[in-house]
Amino acid sequence: MSTEVLEPEPQAAAQIFGARLQLAQAYTQDLASRGEQLGLIGPLELPRLWTRHVLNSALLAPLLRPGRVGDIGSGAGLPGIVLAIARPDVDLILIEPMERRVDWLRHQVTELGLDNVEVIRSRAEEVKISPWLDQVTARAVSALSKLIPLTVPLVRSGGELLFLKGASVENEITAAGKAIRRARLSHVEVLSLGGGLVSEGTRVFRATVD
Repeated sequence: MSTEVLEPEPQAAAQIFGARLQLAQAYTQDLASRGEQLGLIGPLELPRLWTRHVLNSALLAPLLRPGRVGDIGSGAGLPGIVLAIARPDVDLILIEPMERRVDWLRHQVTELGLDNVEVIRSRAEEVKISPWLDQVTARAVSALSKLIPLTVPLVRSGGELLFLKGASVENEITAAGKAIRRARLSHVEVLSLGGGLVSEGTRVFRATVD
């Protein structure tokens, strides 16, 4: 059992989640209590759970449009559950192939009363989505060269890809040049989010599906 202590809640959490902060607190506490045991987070994540994972995921919330947003490889609910908390006006479809993670996600949906979430047990390349998604997100799933072909078929024309990425995102874009051209993505850009708000911001790969 890990002896690490959960990171104190950063001040930015209240600003980011507003009136839904208590839901974010409940989710984070449950993830801290059971996440390692369930194989959802590593043993060293508690001291940075809020900053590196929860708030990092929540920074994507302002980019979501009201509509249907899919989260590929939802795992622990990062970013899917976090986004559902932050944006109750958006319908989240969480797509995850592993049974124990699906059970965790469904438990969170029930416990937190998230009526804007659907959890689907499936691999991204096998899932059947109707109607198509307006946007799709992913975090720590795969390199862009693999992620783009998996997700583009799920998104309507004019919809968006929104992938949380690390510092090497520009290199990933270069390596994914063929996939980007083949998918006919437009308005490809990298956004830096969270500057001045959190100690550890994030980068988002954003592109439009034509």
